[in-house]
Amino acid sequence: MLYTYLLALHSLVRWFVLLALVTGIIAGYRGWLGKKPFTSRSNFLRHSIATVAHIQLVLGVWLYFVSPVIAYFLHNFKDAVHNRQIRFFGMEHSLMMLVAIVLITIGSAAAKRKPTDKAKFKTMAIWFTIALLVLLSSIPWPFSPLVSRPWLRF
Repeated sequence: MLYTYLLALHSLVRWFVLLALVTGIIAGYRGWLGKKPFTSRSNFLRHSIATVAHIQLVLGVWLYFVSPVIAYFLHNFKDAVHNRQIRFFGMEHSLMMLVAIVLITIGSAAAKRKPTDKAKFKTMAIWFTIALLVLLSSIPWPFSPLVSRPWLRF
């Protein structure tokens, strides 16, 4: 029962992460290339992106430890590693999402410490863009031929 609720929540929160990240990337490039001031609103956006990403990380880690797919993967590693779907969730998705969260965290922290507004926006734009590419490559999209999942879980 817990697994079902966590899976649905994790599926829903991914959209908040993606929306926040895209918004931050757009703000980053606009601020950087448009030489805009880094306001308290910009800082709030930067911080919010990192926060929602960390919430998703906590949900993902919790889900990892209650998932029957992961339990199978961990207890039957020799066989499971040869099954694309199980390996995807047991290793690939988990590792790449962790990498994306680390990139978001580094980008947020680095932007916060930059001395100029242009540098803050540039840092956000670059780090968050790289993180988004990692995220997009490791989400089990419905159109993925190997590991597909619905747009939203209920």
